[in-house]
Amino acid sequence: MTATAPALEFSTTLSSSPVPAERRAEVLAAPGFGTTFTDHMITATWTPDAGWHDASLRPYAALSLDPATATLHYAQSIFEGLKAYRHADGSVWTFRPEANAARFQRSAVRMALPELPAAAFVDSLDLLVRTDVEWVPSGGEASLYLRPFMFASEVFLGVRPAKQVTYALIASPAGAYFASGVKPVNIWLSSEYTRAAPGGTGAAKCAGNYAASLIAQQEAIANGCDQVCFLDANESKWVEELGGMNLFFVRADGSVTTPQLTGTILEGITRDTVLTLAADRQMKVEERPVSIDEWRDGVGSGEITEVFACGTAAVITPLGRLAWDGGELTMGDEPGPVTQELRAALLDIQYGRADDQHGWMHRVV
Repeated sequence: MTATAPALEFSTTLSSSPVPAERRAEVLAAPGFGTTFTDHMITATWTPDAGWHDASLRPYAALSLDPATATLHYAQSIFEGLKAYRHADGSVWTFRPEANAARFQRSAVRMALPELPAAAFVDSLDLLVRTDVEWVPSGGEASLYLRPFMFASEVFLGVRPAKQVTYALIASPAGAYFASGVKPVNIWLSSEYTRAAPGGTGAAKCAGNYAASLIAQQEAIANGCDQVCFLDANESKWVEELGGMNLFFVRADGSVTTPQLTGTILEGITRDTVLTLAADRQMKVEERPVSIDEWRDGVGSGEITEVFACGTAAVITPLGRLAWDGGELTMGDEPGPVTQELRAALLDIQYGRADDQHGWMHRVV
């Protein structure tokens, strides 16, 4: 389907047995993350001859997959993650969905999948949120997490791009990432495993990247850490990103630095937002290589005063300790002032407490 093709039309079949209001209220009171799902989902199919078609909103249900479905064997699969926020006046908004749509397209190109038109991507989000709007929680940092994904659904064991592809969208109410307040997390520096290599899929949000990171995540947990930090594949010298978040370094002069995008780092929507918010506050922002020695020496000398990570789920997360085989360094027991300022600024925009000067919020209801 090309940019000039007609808009994708979604048929609608509402659930005949939605979750009772009382049970939904119980879930929304303590939603957790990624364990309970709304009453409906969206699917669409792509084939070379018909393009995108059979788009529908329908009751949430299991997918039926043949054992020979291509994605089960060759991991031709991508996904996105974003949230819907309920504002104080009851309206519901998503944050920068067009940016997620564009990244979804870039990931599709890298994984030899068809591009879903950005308008269809955003329309699908709007339709599901409008239909299941009662599932959007309110209060604190609660939100409705949206998970669009695409996978090779052709039944075929040959190694080639699939000739049938499925797009799907599901939603799950999510509570605050830090239920008891924002606390610095501990990070394990992986010396044996890398997340991505030049020419690989590091810049794509594809399923295989996350599968490859899990063994290092296991190592991190075994060493008393919450997350893992990866270095570059060539020299094991340059800081890249965490298992699912981008990194930022705050310096004594008030400047903010993040590793530059090299094709091996995911271009985070939150990362781009933080760069803009920092610049809005007249902070000097840099995108450049950062070595692990610069990180360690900078914390030791006081040149680096704060380190934080950012992503959709946790928003902005302060880092408290970096550990590796044979050593560790401490960055603080409390979130730093710049980390707190940027985090509050972003949340205030997302929840409608501050002016949206950049036009990032997209009203759904």
